[in-house]
Amino acid sequence: MTEIQLDDEWIRRFTPGPAGSTPLVCFPHAGGSASYFRPFAQELKDRNQVLAVQYPGRQDRMHHRCLNRIDEFADAAFTALEPLLKEPVAFFGHSMGAVIAFEVAHRMRERLGTAPVTLFVSGRRAPSKDRQSTIHLLDDDGLVEVLRSSSGTDARILEDKDVLRMILPPLRADYTAVETWRDDPSRPILDCPVVTLFGEDDETVTSEEAAAWVDHTTGPFTLEAFEGGHFYLADRFGAVADTVAHALNG
Repeated sequence: MTEIQLDDEWIRRFTPGPAGSTPLVCFPHAGGSASYFRPFAQELKDRNQVLAVQYPGRQDRMHHRCLNRIDEFADAAFTALEPLLKEPVAFFGHSMGAVIAFEVAHRMRERLGTAPVTLFVSGRRAPSKDRQSTIHLLDDDGLVEVLRSSSGTDARILEDKDVLRMILPPLRADYTAVETWRDDPSRPILDCPVVTLFGEDDETVTSEEAAAWVDHTTGPFTLEAFEGGHFYLADRFGAVADTVAHALNG
């Protein structure tokens, strides 16, 4: 089978996966990049093809304009992925990435009349469980403290001023996007299976807020809790890969 050609600015391919396996598209968190999911791809390499979205403003896209609206992220990601979306495909989004994956799934329904075979949303409260948050309004020192407290960034990076100059602008833009986003309750809800995953010690999402994703689909719903905080994934890629593979492959 000829490999589907995708926008190589936006999409990174990590593993081809077995022939005929369902591709899994991963959407990173605020301040994150496609490479975050490389260990995840290795865990799934014998079970599923893994791709990841590379947002502008970071790593090899450092000189591209940062986006600060979820609609911009979702529209661009949908366009980049569209050739793939005509076949069965699954989405996995962590934190801000869960919101973008959710919005891309809605664009699939509205524009193609299809949906992901499964939508995995990780480390993010349901759209109906909004919290007011203004991290994007903090000064640079405040943003660094957010990074430090979340334990998702190597502490050595936080002491390197040159690196901080590179990572803080996209981080602020990402937080602006996700903190100003609101779901549109007037549109039809999704009908695809949704699997919600969260860390038991994650202060950004409670079990109740995670469970409320059930209200955003008419399809099957599963809730999975893992040991750890907001970035539980970093220590649980193997267990999460098993959950994903079970949902996609049985």
